Amino acid sequence: MESLGLLHLYYGDGKGKTTAAMGLALRALGSGKRVVIVQFLKGGQSGEIPLLERLGATVYRGKAGQKFVFQMNEAEKAATRALQNKNLAAALAQPCDLLVLDEAGSAWELDMVDKALLQQAVLHRPAGQECVLTAHAAPGWMLDAADYLTEMCCRRHPYQKGIAARKGVEY
Repeated sequence: MESLGLLHLYYGDGKGKTTAAMGLALRALGSGKRVVIVQFLKGGQSGEIPLLERLGATVYRGKAGQKFVFQMNEAEKAATRALQNKNLAAALAQPCDLLVLDEAGSAWELDMVDKALLQQAVLHRPAGQECVLTAHAAPGWMLDAADYLTEMCCRRHPYQKGIAARKGVEY
């Protein structure tokens, strides 16, 4: 059973999708597994990334500039899309036991990744490779393919009271 690679999907509007994915990455690293992480559309610092890299994870992340996609002009969108595709292709060239595709759903929804390449990465991954996807709104094919399907639902969040994201908690 050790070589059975399953697909995890954490999705929804609640907090904890990336946290759950990175927790699984930490667990895999602690068990001697090879971990590759792609963070789509994330460019800012996040506290877990340097630690995961020190523990041996390979991490691909970033976007062209610090704007949200809806704020980008067409040239910025094209540059961001190219970087996301480059990161995904580089990640797929790395052998790993766990592949984390953080914000894959948003990259799909916003057309910021080669959709055929993303589907290939998920649906035709090597035998035994565990894969984790995160998404706000997951496309149907992700929902259908997932072995673990966890919906994160926001009932209350400090942001609703004007409390900004805090270092070490939300990032």
